[in-house]
Amino acid sequence: MRPNFRITSVATLILLFLIAAQYSRITRPPMSWSQKTFTLQSRSRGCYLITDEVVQSVPEIKEFKIGLLHLFMQHTSAALTLNENWDSDVRLDMTDALDKIAPESWNYRHDAEGSDDMPAHIRSSLIGASVSIPIRDGRLATGTWQGIWLCEFRRYRHSRHVVATIQGEKFK
Repeated sequence: MRPNFRITSVATLILLFLIAAQYSRITRPPMSWSQKTFTLQSRSRGCYLITDEVVQSVPEIKEFKIGLLHLFMQHTSAALTLNENWDSDVRLDMTDALDKIAPESWNYRHDAEGSDDMPAHIRSSLIGASVSIPIRDGRLATGTWQGIWLCEFRRYRHSRHVVATIQGEKFK
C-alpha cells in the first residue's frame, strides 16, 4: 500500500530534507575517526605482549567515550592477535606450536629471503594481520586476561609498522 501523501513542490522537498538533516544531528552523536601509523620495537622470532606499547603509541584512545580500535600489521611475516596476557609460558608454547605447524625444515619453493621466510608467511596467514578491540570510556575493553600480541615469525629483528584506526564517539 502506498503512503497517502504527495510532495507538491521542490520547496516542500527541500524543507523536509532540512528538517530531517537537523533531526539527525540532534539525535545521533557525531562519529569521529582517527588514524596513525606507528612502529613497534623490533624483535626477533617469538610472541610478545605489546598492549602497553600500543596504548602508548595511540594516546588518542583516551579521547573516545565509545568506539573501536582496529590495528593492521603492514607485513606478511608477522601477525597480531589477542591472547593470554598473564602467563608468559602461553607465548612460548604458541611459538613452539606454530613452529611445528609450519616448520622451517620443509623444502619450500619460496626461499628468496631465507629459510624462515615461507614458514613466516604461513604462520602470518594463520594468525592474521589485524585485530579490532572495543573502546569504552577511554580504555581498551579487553577481557581480564586478554592482551595484544605481536607474533614475529622471522629469525632476525625486523621493524614492524602498524596502522591504528579508531572510529567512535569522543568525550564531549
